[in-house]
Parts: sequence; C-alpha cells; structure tokens
Amino acid sequence: GGRQGWRGESQGSPQQLAERYADLAASHSEALRQREEREWHNARLRQENARLRLENRRLRRENRCLFRQALLGPGPDKPPADPGEEAEALRAQLGRLQEKHRRALRHLRRCRAAGGPEASAAEDGELDELLLEEDEQP
Repeated sequence: GGRQGWRGESQGSPQQLAERYADLAASHSEALRQREEREWHNARLRQENARLRLENRRLRRENRCLFRQALLGPGPDKPPADPGEEAEALRAQLGRLQEKHRRALRHLRRCRAAGGPEASAAEDGELDELLLEEDEQP
C-alpha cells in the first residue's frame, strides 16, 4: 500500500484505518454518553431547583405569618400557648409601665415644685391623689 492524497484515499493500511475508525467511533460514543449523562444530571438539578424554590416560597409565607403573629399577639379567639410564659411577659410589661408611671409622677412633682405650666390647677386634685398612691406603695 502506498501513500496517496487526502481525498478519501488511504494514508495507511486498511487495518490502521479500521483501528482509527474504531477509536473515533468509541470516542464519539463516549462523548454521546457523557452528554446524555450531563443532560440527565441537569434535568435532575432543574427539578431539585424547582422543588427548592417552592419550599422557599412556602417558608417565606410561613415566616411572614409567624412574624405577623408575633407582632400582633394571639387573637381574642385564640388561647395563649403557655399561660405561665404569658403571665411572665405580662408581669414584665407591668413592671415597665409602673416604672414609667413613677418617672412621670416624679417629673410632675418637679414641675409642680417649680410652678411650671404642666401642673395646672384643674389637675392638682388628680395629681395629689396619684402622688398619695405613689407614696403609699412600697
């Protein structure tokens, strides 16, 4: 066998050409297999992505709902989840309100002592009652 031109003419023995053709066919088959595998894997990832998007939406809705409930508190028709926990929260809130009340009364006392406009004559009776109640409390 001689070596001839490139237009479909052999550049080697028939056995070498057959081996070369078999190598190309195997490479092509492997490339196709890898492509199918990638496509299958990509399809699986797209499905997983869609499932995760739905799960994220559900969790966002749930978070918004829980956040709203935390802001608004239990509704009038819903009993509190834990009475002890709610009682503790109410005690803490009461303590804060009592402290604000004490500070407001002290401020009114100072204003009254200074003769300021905050304590008018009409409020004097009510202020006297509040101050007496404050003085009687431990």
